[in-house]
Amino acid sequence: MKTFPLLTLLLALPFGAAQAEAARIDLAANQQVIHTAKNSAAVALLPPGFTFAVPGKLTVVVSALNSPPLSVLAEDNRTRIGSDIDIAHLLADSLGLELNLVPASWEQWPLGIASGKYDVALFNIAVTRERKTRFDFATYRTDTLSFSVRSHSPIQTINKPADVAGLKVIVGSGTNQENILLTWDKQNRAQGLPAALPVYVTDDAAASLALQSGRVDAFFGPHSTAVYKAALTGTTRVVGNGPRTAWVAATTRKGNGLAAALSEAINGTIGSGEYARVLARWGESDEQITYSQVNPPGMGDGPADALPDNPG
Repeated sequence: MKTFPLLTLLLALPFGAAQAEAARIDLAANQQVIHTAKNSAAVALLPPGFTFAVPGKLTVVVSALNSPPLSVLAEDNRTRIGSDIDIAHLLADSLGLELNLVPASWEQWPLGIASGKYDVALFNIAVTRERKTRFDFATYRTDTLSFSVRSHSPIQTINKPADVAGLKVIVGSGTNQENILLTWDKQNRAQGLPAALPVYVTDDAAASLALQSGRVDAFFGPHSTAVYKAALTGTTRVVGNGPRTAWVAATTRKGNGLAAALSEAINGTIGSGEYARVLARWGESDEQITYSQVNPPGMGDGPADALPDNPG
């Protein structure tokens, strides 16, 4: 994949495309790994005799798809870089382990985590009430979802249920954006509005082709990815955000005790500054947290179904 050094990326802040902060993303420079020191406090929180998927290594599953700035191939077309990959390096360093990075599809991480094939999943996974019954979480970012359309689309705004009536919208299967779209569609149908059609594609290239060809009207996915693509190609526009903000978290097997150590590792890098460096170089500073939590209230836990205030 070709890289774009010194790419100027405008990140639209939630609910205000007119408000933007400029960030410069240098993909060539970002291939250099940001390391951190071993964190004895994090290591001490590992359960006695904890068994990793691969002895001596932290096995982290990440997206195999091209989803910058979260996960993307470097210019050698083999090395995976991105903000989630950087976080994986910080976690492994903090625990004094070698990183074993495994690219996979979204559908593969739940079973892989539950079976112990992977130690940690970093897939832009949002904390939800239902997921907390099956997995443990250590937060490392906030998450906003955005709607994108092709640059010449007549659609100017999507920020409420009526705006998706009659539209074909790409969403990922089993994601929060899918849940939001289906909930909005149900509300619209109850009011006699045209149905929205969720569209599922196999990869990023297929999604881009479907959008540009007009076979679909919009793409609903992570905010950071949406604004990156809009700035990179100029062929898409961000026209609105979803109704909820959530915690994004490192995801582990339920009850195995690893989440507490991961949370302490993240907090250590927040204090030492490497965490802020990672988010800044990928244009995600507006999504950083002040400290990591284990299994915080998530989507579905409260009447507002939204992100609680970030403690600290």
